[in-house]
Amino acid sequence: MAAWMKEAAYAYDGSFDGLLSCVFESYERKEELVDLRAEDDPQVTLFESRWVETSPEKASRVYAAIRRKISPEAQELVRRGFLTCEPQKDLLIYRFLRLGFRYGRAAMDMLTDTTVHRLRKAVRHLNTESHAFMGFVRFSVYGDVLVSVIEPKNRVLPILAPHFSDRYRREAFLIYDQTHRQALIHRPKETNAERTEIVDLDELVLPEAGEQELAYRRLWKQFYDTVAIRERLNPQGRLSHMPKRYWAQLTEMREE
Repeated sequence: MAAWMKEAAYAYDGSFDGLLSCVFESYERKEELVDLRAEDDPQVTLFESRWVETSPEKASRVYAAIRRKISPEAQELVRRGFLTCEPQKDLLIYRFLRLGFRYGRAAMDMLTDTTVHRLRKAVRHLNTESHAFMGFVRFSVYGDVLVSVIEPKNRVLPILAPHFSDRYRREAFLIYDQTHRQALIHRPKETNAERTEIVDLDELVLPEAGEQELAYRRLWKQFYDTVAIRERLNPQGRLSHMPKRYWAQLTEMREE
């Protein structure tokens, strides 16, 4: 243990490969990380950080080791943990991997450990929010493209991508994550090869909705109001299943 007494703080480019490169560097240098954060992290730190370059090769070796030495479930936990809005997700993932490489698969069940508990809790929040958006995404028609704007707390686009690409396989669509300034773009097979990608997009400026789109919105609101059973209205129950923070982007809840 004496060889691991040296402490260090790392900074990286904010990518998943970058984070795993930091894990590799920590083990190679035998440095215990007391701070680990992306370059665009707004939080103030008291530690002087060393910059770690992203190495896809080193990242791949660490990712493979997670599966081999811990479990495939640990790989998924770490991958999803990276998408969460947990402020210290970088350091949490690093500490979880330290536990996992030491104790193996057993680390997944150390629910009383603060690191494991916080990481699993963050991933549960991500999963819950992702599942909600699979039902709460509302598209508008702009020309030949379906467009939706969402404001998630977590980076849900990688999880939403397979769901919507399969559901709208023959449609061109864009889902814009206004919180993280990213867009999920899907191009159907009819336009060359089918392709789905997530790109950085600082701003999305949409034109005024056309008359056809406004008609669709009116029809959807009419359908929503018509199927409601007035005698069974339960405002509190609706808030439980449809939290108010989603309402701004829901067609049926908006006033045109």
